[in-house]
Formats: sequence, C-alpha cells, structure tokens
Amino acid sequence: MKASAFVYPWDVNGDPRAPARLAGLGVGQVTLASAYHSTRTLTPRHPRHRIVTAEYAAVLYPPGERWAGRGLRPYPAGRWAPGDAHGEAARALAAAGLQVHTWVVLAHNSRLGAEHPDTSVVNAHGDRYPWAPCIAQPATRAYLVDLAAEAAVRPGARGTELESLGWYGLQHLHAHDKIAGVGLGEAGQYLMSLCFCPSCRAGYREQGLDPDELAVSVRDALEPLWRGAADDEGWPTVGKLLGEETAARTRAWREATAGTLQEEAVAAVRAAAPAGFQVLVHADPVSYRCGANVGVDPARVLAAADGVVVPCTGGTALLAPFAEHARERTVLAANFTVVSGMGGSPGTLAADAARARAQGATELRLYHAGLASDPDLAAVRAALSALSAH
Repeated sequence: MKASAFVYPWDVNGDPRAPARLAGLGVGQVTLASAYHSTRTLTPRHPRHRIVTAEYAAVLYPPGERWAGRGLRPYPAGRWAPGDAHGEAARALAAAGLQVHTWVVLAHNSRLGAEHPDTSVVNAHGDRYPWAPCIAQPATRAYLVDLAAEAAVRPGARGTELESLGWYGLQHLHAHDKIAGVGLGEAGQYLMSLCFCPSCRAGYREQGLDPDELAVSVRDALEPLWRGAADDEGWPTVGKLLGEETAARTRAWREATAGTLQEEAVAAVRAAAPAGFQVLVHADPVSYRCGANVGVDPARVLAAADGVVVPCTGGTALLAPFAEHARERTVLAANFTVVSGMGGSPGTLAADAARARAQGATELRLYHAGLASDPDLAAVRAALSALSAH
C-alpha cells in the first residue's frame, strides 16, 4: 500500500538530514502543510530548535495577488515559517525522491475569528467560536474556495489533501482547553455546533424553521446534558431532544451547505491545477459530525473528489461507507496516528493496515513523521518494510 507521512515545513527546513530520514521510512510521498492553524509542536531531531510555536493560522508561502484589497485574506506566517517555507521544504523533499502533496487546513482559523468576529459560528446561547468560520456566509465561502485553490496548487505539488472543508463546531483543541467537565456526547456536540449567524438563520427559514424558536429549542434540548444526562446514541438522541422533524431540517441545511462548499472548493482546485493533480478530502462518513475530518455524504464527496482521508486510529469502521461508493481509481487513505505520546500505536501499524485494507483502504496516511520519536519512526519503518514484502 502506498503510504504518505504528514510533515510541516519546519520539520525539514534547516535540517539537511530530514529528507533522507523521511525517505528512509519507506514512504513514497509526504503530505506537506501549506496552510495550517495555530499550534505548538515538538521537533525532536531538528539541529536548531526543539519547539515551534505557530502563533496563528497562516499560509506557509507568500500569498498571491488575488487577495489584494479583500477584507478576508490569508495571513502569511511569522518567524516560525518565513518566506516560502513550503516551497523550500518541497524542493528538498522532492530532491530526496519523495512525491509532495499539499496539506491545506481551511475552516479552522482563530485569527480570522478574532479580527473578523462576524465570520464565526454563533451557538444557540449567542457564544461565538472564533476558531470556526461559518461556512454558510458568502464572503467566508469565497475566501475558503480561493484559499483552497491557492494553497493546494503549489509549485511541484502532485496533489492535495483538504482538511476542515466543512463545519467546525464546539470540539476544538484550543489553548488550555477546559470544556471537558460535562460529557456532551455526539448529540450535545451537534447541538452546541448549530450556528445562528444571519446566514444560518436565513437557511433555517428556508427549511421552514423559525430561527428564534429553534434557538430556544436547542437551549432546552441541552438542559438535560448540562445536568449530566448520560443517554447518547448519536443522531437518535438529537432527534429525541430536538424533535425528529426539526432535527432533520437542521441537518438538511448543514449537509447542503457543506456539500456545495466541498464541490466548489474541489472544482476551484482542479481549475488551478495541472492535469492529473489529485484532490482528497479529510472526511468522516457520519454527515452531522464537525471538525478536521468533516462530516460528508460519502457518495457526494466521492463524486467530486478523487478520494478521502479517513481517521482510523480508533478503528477502521469509518472506511466501509466510503468503500461502498468507491470507483476504480478512488483513493481511500486510512489515517493512523503513529506518535505513541498522542495515542498512536506504531508497533501495530502493519496489522492495522491489513485491517484497513480489508475494509477497502487503498493507501495509508501516517500522522505525523515530524512529531514522532525515534522509536516510533523505527516501528513505522519496520511496519512499512513488512507491508512491502507482501
């Protein structure tokens, strides 16, 4: 199975040994960040630093002229990735024989929400989520589509992986996160992620819902969860708490909004890219879920994109709904965390990959080669060697 390892430019730039080290893992490809959210990362092997702090969501290359005069535009990175950091790393990786694909984070941007608060998701209580741009707003959608096209199609890239191309909600690894005191479950996460900005309120009206009444219903539905109710069966619980018809109409609005954005963004990337450029979406087949792996309709997303990257660290069951709609050249990439300290299991990668293949996976994604320890990388190297022998 073809394997690709996720990396950041700062894992490579300034470390002349990094490209050969990555190639030596047995991967044929790297998925290199070109637009990324704020983060603090460890670089355990870099000769110049051990911690990199990306202070805000940024593009890791100089943004183009298309953004001149626009209110919503990407921010160039600061000292953690100066200049064309992505281009510098891509050239070094390609020289080591690795195929480079871009890694583009879209609807996850705290600085955008801080500087343009009206762009953010607003929950039923009126709280804004500055990390979560509302994908229903026309200006935000235009920004995301153009960002996808520019950040995806970087010089030398053979493909892209689009992350957060859909709804982002409450669940977020924010700085010093302290929201786990009440277990909301999937139902509570959905209810707390419903947006009530002007664009979403208009969308609810199109579905025959009164947005003010809906907000009251959502707040009422959440009350049992604030008191510690443990009943959570996912979508059936949403229907029970909110009412089946109301729940279905909110979901219809959100699915249509996300689906059209995904189609528009993929089309924009294709229009900007050379022939044969591969476009994948980080996705979850449960369409009401939010986050980096956005909830999608498997048939719809695979009709637009060349494939999906599916989270598999907790198990491979999410692959099957995509496999049902896969065509001959559809890419189903099983994404495994290979950093032990982040809950990964690099020692079982070969067995995990075999299970993923049985569920329809055609490729592997390894998160994250720059963050992993030396023993983790040794386990990855052994697993990929074993897989290539079969």
